[in-house]
Amino acid sequence: MFANLLVQLVNGLADACALFLVASGLSLIFGVTRIVNFAHGSFYMLGVYVAYSLTSRFGATLAGFWLSVVAAALVVAVIGALVEVWVLRRIYHAPELFHLLATFALVLIFRDAALYIWGPEDLFGPRAPHLAGAIELLGHSLPAYDIALIAIGPLVLAMLWYALARTRWGTLVRAATNDREMLGALGVNQTWLFTGVFFAGAFLAGLGGALQVPRMSANLSLDLETIGNAFVVVVVGGMGSIPGAFVAALLIAEIKALCIGIGHVSIGGIDFSLSKFTLVAEFVVMAIVLVLRPWGLLGRAQGAVRSMAAAETPLRPASRRAKALGAIVLALLVLAPLTAGAFPYLPVLLVEIMIAVLFAASLHFIMGPGGMHSFGHAAYFGLGAYGAALFLKVFALPMEAALVLGPLLAGFGALVFGWFCVRLSGVYLAMLTLAFAQIVWSVVFQWDAVTGGSNGILGLWPSPWLSSPVAYYYATLVFAVAGVSLLRRMLFAPLGYAMRASRDSPLRAEAIGIDTQRIQWASFVIASLFCGLAGSLYAFSKGNISPEAISVARSVDGLVMVLLGGLQTLAGPIVGAAVFTWLQDTVARQTDYWQALLGAAILLLVIAFPQGIVGFVRAKFAEAE
Repeated sequence: MFANLLVQLVNGLADACALFLVASGLSLIFGVTRIVNFAHGSFYMLGVYVAYSLTSRFGATLAGFWLSVVAAALVVAVIGALVEVWVLRRIYHAPELFHLLATFALVLIFRDAALYIWGPEDLFGPRAPHLAGAIELLGHSLPAYDIALIAIGPLVLAMLWYALARTRWGTLVRAATNDREMLGALGVNQTWLFTGVFFAGAFLAGLGGALQVPRMSANLSLDLETIGNAFVVVVVGGMGSIPGAFVAALLIAEIKALCIGIGHVSIGGIDFSLSKFTLVAEFVVMAIVLVLRPWGLLGRAQGAVRSMAAAETPLRPASRRAKALGAIVLALLVLAPLTAGAFPYLPVLLVEIMIAVLFAASLHFIMGPGGMHSFGHAAYFGLGAYGAALFLKVFALPMEAALVLGPLLAGFGALVFGWFCVRLSGVYLAMLTLAFAQIVWSVVFQWDAVTGGSNGILGLWPSPWLSSPVAYYYATLVFAVAGVSLLRRMLFAPLGYAMRASRDSPLRAEAIGIDTQRIQWASFVIASLFCGLAGSLYAFSKGNISPEAISVARSVDGLVMVLLGGLQTLAGPIVGAAVFTWLQDTVARQTDYWQALLGAAILLLVIAFPQGIVGFVRAKFAEAE
C-alpha cells in the first residue's frame, strides 16, 4: 500500500510540471493584460499537436527530440503573439469581458484548424530517446521520462524567477501587473510589452503541451480540459503569482495522486471511491481556498482593477419605438407556426432559441445590473432540468407539475452556493461559480442510481396535449415571454435599483441602509430560478437530460450570448441568444468545420461591435437623433 502510494505521488509530481507550465503562462498574461484568456488551453493543445508532428519526423535522436519540443513551443509562441497583435490589440478598450468572448471564438477556430490539419483521431507521439525505459522504486516501475519532467518544473520556475526579478523586462512586467496605467504614463510602450507577455505566456503553454507528447495522445478535447485546470491553479496560487502557480500545481496534482493511491475508504460501513473524486478534486480545492482566502495561497489582496473601457450606460425603460418593435416580434412569433408546413423544422429551432433567450436573460440579470460575473451558470440550468426529470420519474408527478417544480432544485442550489458567492467579486466570484458548477457536474455524472450517470435520464416526454412540436412551441413561448418580462420588471422595481446601487457603489449603498450581500444573494437565487425554468423546458423539448447540460461549454455559451448582444442593454441577451443559437444551428448544417466558422463570425461581431450588437444599434440611433 505504501509503495503504491509513493509511486502515485511521484507520478503526481510529473503531472504538476505540465499543469504549472500552462498555469504560469496564463498567470503571466492575466497579471499584465487583465485578459481572461480562454484560448490558453488551445495553445497547450497546439503545443501537443505541433510537437507530435516534429518529434515524429525529427525525434529519433536525443538532440532532435528536445529541439523539436522547443521548436513546437516557439511555433505556439508566435501564434500567441499574432493573436495579440491581430485580434486582442483591436479590442483592449472594449469592456473586459469581451476579451473573454474573443478568446472563446479563437478556441473554436483553433479546434477546427487542428481537426483540418491532423484529423479527428487521437495521435500518439514517439518516446523520448534514452528516456523510454523505467526506473525501479520499491518494486514498482516509474517511467524515466516522468522523472525528467519532475526536474524540468523547478528549472522553469527558476528561469521565470530570474527573468522577472533580474531583468528589465521582468521589472516592466511586475510594474504593469501592479499599475499598468502608471507605467504608460512613464512613457513605456505598453503595446509591445503586452505582445512580449503574450509570446512568453503562449511559449509556456506550448512547452507544457509539447512535453506531454511521450505521455499522452494529441486530441481535440485538450483545450477546454486544460484551461479549466489552469484557471484553478492560477486562482488557488494567487492571480499573477508564478510561485503561487507552482505551489498550487503541486498541491492539486498530489491531492489527485493521493486519491488514486488510496483508492477506497470506508466510513461507518459505507464504501467511498476516492478515485472518482479526482474528477472534481481541483474545483473543491479552489472553492475552499476562495472561501477562506480569496486572493490565493501566495497572492495579495488587491483593490478593484481600473477598467480601460468607457463608462457603462445606465439601463433605461424601453422607448415607444422599442415597445412597438417588441410587439411586432411577439406577433411574428405567435404567427410563426403557421409556416410549419413549408418550414417543418422552424418550431423546433424557435423552441431552442426561446430556451436560450430565457437562459441568457437570467444570466444577464446578475451580470449586468447585478455586476456578478458567473462562469458556472449552467449549474442551475442543469439542476432545473434534472429537477423536472426527478419530479416526473421518481415522484411520478404529471409533466406540467414537474415542469413548474423543476426550477426549485435550481433555486435550492443557488440558495446554498450563492451564500458563499456573494462574499466575493470580480474574477474570484466568477471562478467560485465555476467551482460549484463543476462540483454539481461531478455529482450528477457519478450518482448513477439517481441521475443515470453519464447516460442521463431518458423518456422525458411532454403530456399528450403538448406532444406536437407546435403545441410545445406555444407553451415555451408563454414561459419565455413571461420569464423575460418578469426579470425586466424586477430590474425597474426597488430590488433592481438596489442591485445597481450595490454594483456601482457598495459603500454608499451600505451607508444608506441597503444590505448589499442580501440583495445580491436574492438576485442570485431569482436568476437561478428562471435559469432552472429554461432547463426544465429544455429537458422536455429533448426528451432526455445528460450531464452535458451542466458542462463548462454550456456556461460559456451563456456568456457568449449575453456579451454578444450587449451586457449593459436589456435587449442584449435576447438578441445575443437568438443570433448565437441561429448561427450555431445554421453553420453546423453547412460544414464539418462549423465551429471555426462560428468562431470567425463571433470574432467579427466582437471587433465590429465591441459594445455588443444592441449597444451598437443604440449608439447609432442616439447619433441620428
